[in-house]
Amino acid sequence: MQKEIYEQPESVVNTMRGRVNFDSHKITLGGLKSYLPTIRRCRRIVFCACGTSYHSALATRAIFEELTEIPVSTELASDFLDRKTPIFRDDVCVFISQSGETADTILAMRYCLERGALCVGVTNTVGSSISRESHCGVHINAGPEIGVASTKAYTSQYIALVMIAIQLSEDRTSMTARRNEIIDGLHALPDQIKEVLAIDQELQRLAREVLHKEKSLLIMGRGFQNATCLEGALKIKEVSYMHSEGILAGELKHGPLALVDENMPVILIMTRDSLYPKVRSALEQVTARKGQPIIICNTGDDAINPESKTIRVPQTVDCLQGLLTIIPLQLLSYHLACLAGVDVDFPRNLAKSVTVE
Repeated sequence: MQKEIYEQPESVVNTMRGRVNFDSHKITLGGLKSYLPTIRRCRRIVFCACGTSYHSALATRAIFEELTEIPVSTELASDFLDRKTPIFRDDVCVFISQSGETADTILAMRYCLERGALCVGVTNTVGSSISRESHCGVHINAGPEIGVASTKAYTSQYIALVMIAIQLSEDRTSMTARRNEIIDGLHALPDQIKEVLAIDQELQRLAREVLHKEKSLLIMGRGFQNATCLEGALKIKEVSYMHSEGILAGELKHGPLALVDENMPVILIMTRDSLYPKVRSALEQVTARKGQPIIICNTGDDAINPESKTIRVPQTVDCLQGLLTIIPLQLLSYHLACLAGVDVDFPRNLAKSVTVE
């Protein structure tokens, strides 16, 4: 798992290799080329996945809607089937799976194929069921992932989905400046990931001195960082067996605030974007209840109380910031698991690829 976390600067480059031209600010995804007009005409886009792949869909949903102005819904594959969700011929369904063999996701795809929807696969495995049975798709090229907890596949899926959104909105001139800003952000990403990996010792100390003995952990954020909270909490749950919950900061007053006191560890993701003032208000709510949050914030953010515990990550475009804020949480989950003396690569009761319902 540690090796795969450290491979992320290379795996994100591999995901973009041959697809992004940074000079002309163009993205070309060969697997979607002949289907682009159909996708642009669709009535809505439905993302369908399980676990970490679902979080990558959640993370990119907002940028999809912003760039394409097509309504996007995100569905957990198991729930999607349970509800017998209505799917129509002018829908586009995107199925995300690292292995391409996830049982629930495959069954959801077959359900959509029967109803005449266009099915797009996003997988890391050439020749897998999803890549064979879908109409078109994108291969994330992250390289083999052995650890059960998905780390580099998450960041590669995230980038692949952002690239799809950019390519779909290519015909919209009003979005040119925004697209160019994101492509420039993608260009700087590998070096920024290396900067985050460089604070590993700091995170190890934080895990050992602050979080190791705790029974539970709350991770809060909002906007583009909501998916990061859920994914970070999932990583901590699955590898270190510590109870942890990702909470949307906007929902704090609707219940979760009751859990906050001086004994409850809280991680708050507060990066410089349009929602900064709202997350700041959540921080004040937590500190007023004697909570002592660990704040994941941007390097050079001086507005944060110098006495607070902080994890600093470089600043990038708002929709890509989640790629940098998830890495400290991946590393924390790894260190917490090591301190608990458990096998990080093979968590109990879990399998890498869930091929049964």
